[in-house]
Amino acid sequence: MDVSTFAEIKVEFMARVSAAIYCSMTTVDHRNRPRSRMMHPIWDDVISWVISWPQSHKAKHLEHNPYVSLAYIQDKDKPVYVDCVAEWMNSESDKQHVWVLHQTIPPPLGFDPQPHYGSIHNQYYGVLKFTPWRIELANLGGEPLVWRKSR
Repeated sequence: MDVSTFAEIKVEFMARVSAAIYCSMTTVDHRNRPRSRMMHPIWDDVISWVISWPQSHKAKHLEHNPYVSLAYIQDKDKPVYVDCVAEWMNSESDKQHVWVLHQTIPPPLGFDPQPHYGSIHNQYYGVLKFTPWRIELANLGGEPLVWRKSR
């Protein structure tokens, strides 16, 4: 069933992704082959943030194609699929926002980035922003709930 606003699925969406913590993110390489890896996004309403190394292999994939697919499968009967556009956010204000967001969300979803990175100026500290254009809350044996960003 299609829903017209993210607000209609927000509570269930947040419950499912918060329980899963990690998701599989699929990118496309320069030869248009899919590649999946585990990620730890933090959701801030309908926007997701990930701390990641800006010189990573995935960064090269995102240069080629910024569209990604996230799959959360904590409960095999109720997976969540999120199709997004990914972009590196390089402003100090965005980096600080994501740093504080990770510190203020309770574990195990949130964590303190300081022991890993020291500060937002660490070369390995990069910030990816995921902006969804489609979210599906699947239900085995039932109709999925699907939200699409209005154009």
